[in-house]
Amino acid sequence: MTLPEIRTPHRATCHCGAVELAVTLSDGLTTARRCDCSFCARRGAIAVTAPINGVRIVRGAENLTLYTWNTGTAKHYFCKTCGIYTHHRRRSNPNECGVNAACLEGVNPRDLDPVEWTDGINHPSDRA
Repeated sequence: MTLPEIRTPHRATCHCGAVELAVTLSDGLTTARRCDCSFCARRGAIAVTAPINGVRIVRGAENLTLYTWNTGTAKHYFCKTCGIYTHHRRRSNPNECGVNAACLEGVNPRDLDPVEWTDGINHPSDRA
């Protein structure tokens, strides 16, 4: 399977198109991973990495809603209309964003398999 070319920046949208991002990934699709923390395991999305300044909202900032909990470090953004998770600021590295690979134009997440898993259950921030 040949993966699509990832342009810089690359277009990403929610399902309904109300939210559009211009994303510059840190290392293309090679950073694809899933997390097994209590939130990500339920969400089920594959995320790819972008630096915090590598995610620009082109359209629909007012249509994004924020979900955060516990330490408040991780900030997860969703489209208010269609409910699709678009991106999040990482708790593991607040200078990075995880971007929903399925939102990237021309990317089928199925083509990224096998995808590495991150141990979010045993996150270092949760240790005393």
